[in-house]
Amino acid sequence: MSTDKNTQDKERLHLRNRNRERYDLNALKIAEPELANHIKPNKYGDDSVDFANPEAVKLLNKALLSHYYGIKNWDFPAENLCPPIPGRADYLHYMADLLDQSNFGTVPNGDQVTVLDIGVGASCIYPVIGVTEYGWKFIGSDIDPQSLESAKKIVEANASLQDKIECRLQEDPEAFFSGIITGEEKIDMAICNPPFHSTPEEAKKGSRRKVQNLSGKKTKTPELNFAGIGSELICEGGESAFIQKMVRESKAFATNFYWFSTLVSKQSNLKGIYKILDEMEITQIKTLPLGTGNKSSRVIAWSFLTKEEQKEWRETRWRVKEEK
Repeated sequence: MSTDKNTQDKERLHLRNRNRERYDLNALKIAEPELANHIKPNKYGDDSVDFANPEAVKLLNKALLSHYYGIKNWDFPAENLCPPIPGRADYLHYMADLLDQSNFGTVPNGDQVTVLDIGVGASCIYPVIGVTEYGWKFIGSDIDPQSLESAKKIVEANASLQDKIECRLQEDPEAFFSGIITGEEKIDMAICNPPFHSTPEEAKKGSRRKVQNLSGKKTKTPELNFAGIGSELICEGGESAFIQKMVRESKAFATNFYWFSTLVSKQSNLKGIYKILDEMEITQIKTLPLGTGNKSSRVIAWSFLTKEEQKEWRETRWRVKEEK
């Protein structure tokens, strides 16, 4: 088994990330005029967005998608998770690099690649970025019908996304792939942003800490600046239990996927996740470090395919003929 468990965190966003440099606030205000109401000098005297304000964060993300990605229609209910665009983009860029390594130095793009986004959410953010950056096709699954309806509306409202994103309802809240992937369906990679917390109390504690870090103010009843409904933030056993269940189920779909992957936000969860992975008949494990601002995270990716199965996959799906 090939393993790479180097988790040294990067200080900068991916080289292909469109938001590596400081935001062009003037351009963003043109893209989303309401954003101007939420820009004010920070403690250093520089103009900045009020990141402690949920409305400001959502407007910023709408402006980023409009200005940098050409997505003009992106909206969803206020109670749903509002994703940080640069971090979500980084996950996809590093997975593109992994496909590049699997494909002799060429990132497969367009219809050559199909991605399963487990828990696509109301914002449909990973498919939106993945289609825009690489032209990939996406299957977005979710256990919440209302979130799926919101994601569908985003797809329908943007011509560049149509016929590229399919939304599928996961009727079994304990399943990841069963009921979504059928028969001989081939998926080049699965991505997932797991719920962080194990209880509502833990989620509230994390929110209080985040608000205090952003605003310098303590509050007993914080308003989540990135929002989020229960299933987006909380699951029994938290992130570690969620991922370990995902790993166990992935074995039954070993030949349906080239790469499985998931974000791991808490470094303390890595040991248990690696233990489960080591128990499986896995051929490759990769740990991809991510770093956005003061926050560090990582993606764990794994594959069950043998060398012969990888070769066949490249030749039939990515249309790469290997030299003999």
